[in-house]
Amino acid sequence: MDSVIKRNMQSPLVASRVRGVEKLRRRAADLFNQQCWCWGRDVLRPQGNWLVEQGFDQLKPPPEREDCSSSVYRLSISEGQSVVLRGFGAFFGDRNLGGVFLFRNKFAPRFMAEPELINPPWSESDLPSSAPITDDNRGRYLELTLRLIDWIISYETDVISRLGLQYREMTLFSWNNSKRSSIPARQFVSSWQELSHNISDSEDVFI
Repeated sequence: MDSVIKRNMQSPLVASRVRGVEKLRRRAADLFNQQCWCWGRDVLRPQGNWLVEQGFDQLKPPPEREDCSSSVYRLSISEGQSVVLRGFGAFFGDRNLGGVFLFRNKFAPRFMAEPELINPPWSESDLPSSAPITDDNRGRYLELTLRLIDWIISYETDVISRLGLQYREMTLFSWNNSKRSSIPARQFVSSWQELSHNISDSEDVFI
C-alpha cells in the first residue's frame, strides 16, 4: 500500500520532469536547426567560404551521387578528434569515445562505436548503424554530445570575435521570417552554453 502511495506521489514529479526534457529537446532542435542554417550561410559568405578558411576540407559530391548537391565539410580538431558537417546534421568523433551524429530538425544524437565516418555522409544511408545506449556506453555518449556542443560554442565565439556580431545578425536576417523559432545572434553562444548545462543536469532522463 505504501509503495502505491509513493508511486502516485512521484508520478506528477516524473511527468513534470519529462515535460521539461521534451521542452529542452524542442529548444535544442530549434537551436541546432538555426546553427545548420548559419553554417550554410558561412559557406556562401561573399568574402569567401568561412568553413574552408577555418581549415575544413571541402568534399564535393561525386557525379554518380544524384541524391545530393551540396558538399561535406570535415575538420580535424586535434589528434583523434574530428567534426563533419553536412546540410542535414553534424558528426563529432573521438578515437577514445566513438562518435555521435546529430540530425537537423530534431535533437536525438545517434551514438556510433566508430570514431570516424568511413564514407562521407552524402545522405543518411551513408551513416554507419547506430549503437544502442547501454550502461557501458552511456557516459561516452553524453560526453561526445557535450563535446560537440562545446565545439559549436567555440566556433560561434570565434565568428563573433573575428567577423563581428553584425555579420551573424546578417546571416540570420532571412532566417527570422516569423515562421521559425529564431534565437538572436547576441544570445546564440549563451543559448548553447545553457543547453550544455541543462543536458548535464538532466542526463538521467535526457538520454
